[in-house]
Amino acid sequence: MTQPITLVSHALCPYVQRIAIALAEKGVAHERRVVDLGNKPQWFLDISPLGQTPVLKVGEAALFESAAILEYLEETQPNPLHTADPVERARHRAWIGFGSEVLDTIAGFYSARDAETFEARTVALGDRFRLLEEHLGAGPWFSGADFSLVDAVFGPVFRYFDVFDGIADFGILTGLPKVCAWRMRLAKRPSVRDAVSADYSALLHAFLLRRDGVLAGRIRSSSAA
Repeated sequence: MTQPITLVSHALCPYVQRIAIALAEKGVAHERRVVDLGNKPQWFLDISPLGQTPVLKVGEAALFESAAILEYLEETQPNPLHTADPVERARHRAWIGFGSEVLDTIAGFYSARDAETFEARTVALGDRFRLLEEHLGAGPWFSGADFSLVDAVFGPVFRYFDVFDGIADFGILTGLPKVCAWRMRLAKRPSVRDAVSADYSALLHAFLLRRDGVLAGRIRSSSAA
């Protein structure tokens, strides 16, 4: 008997989106339950040792940390998103780790409280995507013809730029044709598109304003213009 699967999520968490994309690509039936991390219910604290999302409930078991959940899904569910080649699979795991580093840099970008730090984070973010440009192949996906876990990881990364681009042109992806083409293909992928709710952009705008950093100031300026 198949055990019921529930993805416990937060509306903005990119790590949750990774899991949602993988579940969709694999065709795994599941329920999705959203929690407010600013007001964590006790049932969530009981199953999440770190008090963070994502959590994947499989029957009575609760799994946490996105990398571990992705590997569990690869081991137990159909339609693998990892290549069968062990060398290439290890390479993919390294790029998945790099995707997490990019998310950290994005967090530094939107949290910067002064112009100097903001400029440094903008440059650092551009450097990360230039590195990706150098290692991307002809496409359409990260490793060629097959959609992989690396693609699942970077779909949520690029989603930030759908909002950033509406604030100002920061030039982060300028001159990176392969990265930009990959971004556009990912945005059209149903599993990526449907990994967030329809109000995601509005929720992210509100979140960025609450950070009250340089980017929040840019949002207020663009709204007033």
